[in-house]
Amino acid sequence: MPILASFMVPHPPLIIPAVGQGGEKSVQETIDSYEKVADEIAELKPETIIITSPHSIMYSDYFHISPGHGAKGNFSQFRAPEVSFEESYDEELRDLICEIARSEDFPAGTLGEKKPLLDHGTMVPLWFIRNKYKSGKILRIGLSGLGLPEHYHLGEIIQKAVNACDRRVVFVASGDLSHKLQAHGPYGFASEGPVYDERIMDVAKRAAFQEMFDFNEDFCERAAECGHRSFVIMAGAWDGMNVKSRVFSHQDVTGVGYGIASFYPEGPDDSRHFLKKHMDHIKDELKIKAEQSDEYVRLARASLESYILNRKKLEVTHDLPAEMLERRAGAFVSIHKDGRLRGCIGTILPTAPSVAEEIIRNAISASTRDPRFNPITPDELPYLDINVDILGDPEDISGPEDLDVKRYGVIVSCGNRRGLLLPDLDGVDTVEQQISIARQKGGIDIDEPVKLQRFEVVRHI
Repeated sequence: MPILASFMVPHPPLIIPAVGQGGEKSVQETIDSYEKVADEIAELKPETIIITSPHSIMYSDYFHISPGHGAKGNFSQFRAPEVSFEESYDEELRDLICEIARSEDFPAGTLGEKKPLLDHGTMVPLWFIRNKYKSGKILRIGLSGLGLPEHYHLGEIIQKAVNACDRRVVFVASGDLSHKLQAHGPYGFASEGPVYDERIMDVAKRAAFQEMFDFNEDFCERAAECGHRSFVIMAGAWDGMNVKSRVFSHQDVTGVGYGIASFYPEGPDDSRHFLKKHMDHIKDELKIKAEQSDEYVRLARASLESYILNRKKLEVTHDLPAEMLERRAGAFVSIHKDGRLRGCIGTILPTAPSVAEEIIRNAISASTRDPRFNPITPDELPYLDINVDILGDPEDISGPEDLDVKRYGVIVSCGNRRGLLLPDLDGVDTVEQQISIARQKGGIDIDEPVKLQRFEVVRHI
């Protein structure tokens, strides 16, 4: 049986009267909309309510689905312990989702629970729902640090599991919008905040789920959004389905965006397989880019492909430009997938007889030995964006005033510890940020004295 409906809802603790103590009246429009959502859920009589929450357990590379028979929770964190919940989990549906994930080698399951207590991202929606509808079990699913395609695909897996079960299921995507809508708000103002809210509510109004992939990660971070990945999982649960949408309300009076919308199925629609369309588009764009890339990037790609596909290290050939065969220099190979870093390893100073050999070695390391990521798999190869930075010689500088984040990379040293950051990186806008990140990479505390060096790079994309 397909999902009956899904709902996009916020989760401000303020909205609970015992927490708000009258302050909830400032978001009365949101409360009224939430009541309508709860009425609709009660009318649907779901046997299971799936809730995706940004405040459940979250890992960088794994989706956590709450294990066990159920969980309790209350608002004691917000000085209202009397508002409490005791919920049972739909273990059969959960186990089926996990089984499908395992069969697809997808990183989702019940491992790694640290806090079994229900989080407020789950309890706020439940407060409204349980006031109108007492029946049904729940399923609590967290987000991850993985990309939007992975979140969408989790939704597809959920859809498969629900379709295979004889269940009446409602999906609740819990998440606030931007936290930077008003200067007087708790998080201040950023120009990206109102833009995010306007865009996501327009997407919701049109059920234009394919456009959820167009929200750049850096843009989302600047907007300080909370629920985007929750909404993307929900969108994936509607893959291949025509959807009727309705926006109930949007408020920003507290400086945080609260949007409420509903989505109901209207039958299959082969034009709405949005993840496939998104990945095909990326694949086509990257194929053209790879064909237009220079010898440096082509060599890096050939090196990692040779190693990943055949476990063979590429040999240096003499048909490469003389500058790659005769020059020695440090080199970094950076790999991105769907706009997110997928691997980056390099050398500050030359360790190989030539730049070409340096690139070959570092391409293998960046794709298979970066400790922050799992090794790249063959199926990922068409979706990789690769660039190569060739480093100039480091030079000592007297202080931060000699740096420029767009022109110079920085090396921060303290004894044997050393951290490096390349220049002109997305999200690194100030010298202070650049030095701070380099300190972190080198394991150097903020109050430890350091030696600063700068270097220039030639970036090949």
